[in-house]
Amino acid sequence: MKRAFLALTLAGAFMAVVPAYAHHSFAATYFEDKTITIDGKLVQFMFRNPHSFVHVEAPDDKGEMVTWAVEWGGGGQLSRDGVSRDTLKPGDHVIITGNPGRNPEDHRIRMRSIQRPSDGFGWKGVVQ
Repeated sequence: MKRAFLALTLAGAFMAVVPAYAHHSFAATYFEDKTITIDGKLVQFMFRNPHSFVHVEAPDDKGEMVTWAVEWGGGGQLSRDGVSRDTLKPGDHVIITGNPGRNPEDHRIRMRSIQRPSDGFGWKGVVQ
């Protein structure tokens, strides 16, 4: 009984000290083996954790203008890469490459790269 109590106490102490990281599977949401590019106008940049998002108005594969939800890295990851909440502004012309969402009607992308041609800003990496 004392051993069981000691084991539970140690396990509880370990869990209190070591942060737990829960994460969804990108493969469940995005086609990781496919890449698409959108070219359009930034509507919104949501710099936050656990993932930031950019919303971009750009044509879909039929040429119709839609708003794309582009999942990016978290604020901490992006800060380490030199991106801040002021890096992108509504109206910026951006070109984004990424993995398309599994449901085409959602117009979702997992960011792989972004470019802003007006000043040469760019980011390329892996969203975690």
